[in-house]
Amino acid sequence: MNARALTTDVLLGIAPIALLVALWQAISSFGYAPVTLLPPPGQVFMRLAQQLATGAFQHEIAATLFRLFAGFSVAVILGVGIGLAAAASPAVNAVVRPIVRVLAPLPKVALYPALLLLLGFGHESKITLVAADALFPILLSTYYGASMVEQKLIWSAMAAGTPRRQILLKVVLPAAMPSILTGCRIGLVISCIVVFLAEMITSTEGLGHLLVTAARTFQAVDMFVPLITISLLGLILNGLLQGLRSWLLRGFPEV
Repeated sequence: MNARALTTDVLLGIAPIALLVALWQAISSFGYAPVTLLPPPGQVFMRLAQQLATGAFQHEIAATLFRLFAGFSVAVILGVGIGLAAAASPAVNAVVRPIVRVLAPLPKVALYPALLLLLGFGHESKITLVAADALFPILLSTYYGASMVEQKLIWSAMAAGTPRRQILLKVVLPAAMPSILTGCRIGLVISCIVVFLAEMITSTEGLGHLLVTAARTFQAVDMFVPLITISLLGLILNGLLQGLRSWLLRGFPEV
């Protein structure tokens, strides 16, 4: 991708965000919503800048990021591993397929009360919920990506003397990488949503906890700060993952 195309993509990405902020400012300025409920964006961003300079707010961000990365990492390891195994082994596929069909449509947040009873109110229950929600898009993307690998690539590797146990890692995994990384991007977005929701339901720290605390005390500005923060974190993490995808798939013509 050349510099001109990259600049165009950045501008096209910024434009809708700028329009959304402008609409927010217009609603607040013309009195369509009371300032006590919808403070102007300038006030929110100023408060965000103040909060980012404090150690307490940085601690809340760190708690959220720890849960997000831990749960997402577990989902990636399990999703890619199980997806490859299901694509390579009919026996594993026969076991995994009905489990996925039953559990994939289930809203995992419905299991959160049970996770709280089993794992407590600390990091463990939230990490488990994030992993459970992010697992299935990664698993399914890995499975379908590995299943769609051209058979002639496998035959060529076998003809070249590649051991069968190494074909999965040296042939199937690289060929399925575009699909796997797409699943990871979906899983990352889900992880951001789920960790924030879990912290809103029950937590003593994290961005979701800050939002609930601000809402209970009718602090509208402080309520919007965690929302903006998790949105910015999601934007940054998605950009980093897109950069990693472009680097890993630099030999693919579509990247």
